[in-house]
Amino acid sequence: MLELGFFYLFAGLAVVAALGVITARNPVHSVMWLIFCFFNAAGLFFLLDAEFIGILLILVYVGAVMVLFMFVVMMLHVNLAALREGFLRYLPLGGAIAAALLAEIVAAGFSGVFTRVPNPGHSGGQVNNTVEIGKVLYTKYLLGFEVAAVILLVALVGAVVLTIRKRKDAKYQNIARQVAVKPSERLRKVRM
Repeated sequence: MLELGFFYLFAGLAVVAALGVITARNPVHSVMWLIFCFFNAAGLFFLLDAEFIGILLILVYVGAVMVLFMFVVMMLHVNLAALREGFLRYLPLGGAIAAALLAEIVAAGFSGVFTRVPNPGHSGGQVNNTVEIGKVLYTKYLLGFEVAAVILLVALVGAVVLTIRKRKDAKYQNIARQVAVKPSERLRKVRM
């Protein structure tokens, strides 16, 4: 009974946080709601005995990705007035997509898909999630894991390149000019 109460608590707070993400007017507040949503999703993973995925969600998504999102949102200086100008133009398309998604969710709910899920129970201490995930990830899915790592590295380098801005008031080195200097131009003999 206590576990069911925690499930409803985490699930309800995750839904509230998700609504906060899409309804927040300030992008920084939206990112903060998303962090709160990730913490609640991690709580749901802990209830499912998937401790590794829960910790991974907190460390990777909250600790790294959301901090990166926060820096990007703060560096971009998003013009909120320009974002709100086209809202009414896309409202019919967005409403149609939302209605289609709602119809799919309701149809899935009435089809009985969610009632046929077996209850596996708790595995306790017999199964180590980290070891089992490591065995599958580094044997069966090694190629996909390596490809994902390369794609993330390219995305990281691309994000760094996109955020670099040249300042006019800063002094930069010109390495080619420094290497091309002749010793005779550098040294001046003075008679005393």
